Amino acid sequence: MESKVKEQQSIPTSKVQRAAKFISTGAKVGGNYMKHYAKKVVNPSMTKEELHTNNATDIYNSLSQMKGSALKIAQMMSMDKNLLPRAYQDKFTMAQYSAPPLSFPLVVKTFQKSFGKSPDQMFDTFTRSAVNAASIGQVHQATKNGKKLAIKIQYPGVADSVSSDLKLVRPFALRLLNMNEIELDHYMGEVEERLIEETDYLLEVKRSREISEACGHIPNLKFPIYYDELSAERIITMDWISGKHIKEWMDTNPSQESKNQIGQALWDFYHHQVHNLKQVHADPHPGNFIIQEGDQLGIIDFGCVKVIPEDFYQGYFALIKKELLINQKDLDQIFYDLEFISDKDTETEKSFFKAIFTEMISLLGKPFHVEKFDFADDDFFNEIFLLGERISNDKMFRKSRQARGSRHGLYINRTYFGLYNLLNQLRAEVNTTKPEWLK
Repeated sequence: MESKVKEQQSIPTSKVQRAAKFISTGAKVGGNYMKHYAKKVVNPSMTKEELHTNNATDIYNSLSQMKGSALKIAQMMSMDKNLLPRAYQDKFTMAQYSAPPLSFPLVVKTFQKSFGKSPDQMFDTFTRSAVNAASIGQVHQATKNGKKLAIKIQYPGVADSVSSDLKLVRPFALRLLNMNEIELDHYMGEVEERLIEETDYLLEVKRSREISEACGHIPNLKFPIYYDELSAERIITMDWISGKHIKEWMDTNPSQESKNQIGQALWDFYHHQVHNLKQVHADPHPGNFIIQEGDQLGIIDFGCVKVIPEDFYQGYFALIKKELLINQKDLDQIFYDLEFISDKDTETEKSFFKAIFTEMISLLGKPFHVEKFDFADDDFFNEIFLLGERISNDKMFRKSRQARGSRHGLYINRTYFGLYNLLNQLRAEVNTTKPEWLK
């Protein structure tokens, strides 16, 4: 089905154009605050719900016109349940697969630049409108020699604006994520590195093929074939994977057996990547998965892949073990290596942060502590939310003079939060396989 969302005829690509868009959005947000507080004078019991809705709408509308890294940040934040007020979650979730697409003339321009041909010259059929549009690119459906294909086309200017966009989005991120500047600066380099990789479609095809082949033995997974001769630095051509996104599929009221089968495929897919390949599909949002007939799970996007350093892997998962049978000296070294504590800390700070992070990783590790875990257990997710809220509001945490946690943990934590949330949406119970040394 072709997109009915209003198409964009142009996209701001220069630093000046993109900065101007942010400034105008900031002015709108400021105006929303002024209106809110003016109304609150008249009605002191008024909540911030209308303010959040207005701000979320204005910020999303601006980011969706800009595309690229700024919109990707919104998409990432929407994945983290309870991180943002509901109004922001609802709006930013749209960035996962229903952002306003670019018009066909801009698509043709990208093809001419990449191949010296229009899509109509390269394919037997090609949809004029995007069938799916997200933060970095949009997807069109095509056919060639009887094969149905998905053509992913990157938005103009996205690759060149990653660094400048992150500087522009910084004030919004500080406010929305409730982070201090030290923390944000610590992680921005990691985010920038991953986003730059996401704009390299040749790298994505290479990784897609490698991980697909390495995970090909896992039951109930389906991967598309990629076509080098029809792909380029800003265009990827692959097999079309038919099916439904998770929410659509859940609306069909599948059996518990079917939900468990899809959930198990997801768990096994991530288990193999993290523990055997030491590189992982680090963007587990619903738009990257398609459920096919026969309860098969299609994996359709490998843009964001995190390579896991061996020393980080060993320390991180050592803390996830159910029984922490590690002597105090070795345990302290792990906390140092994972950058949860440092020599700048007082003994009180060291004790506080070790306790907090032990509690946090122990909670995230709960599915690893049993043979089978029911991800329909909303109490587990509520525990995670309450702990996160307690930590973010703790004075010692907020006043910390340094960032806490290795930058490598950013995408690993997001991967597991994303995986857990997908399994929760599926209401799946899965066998939580783990390496022998982690049992």
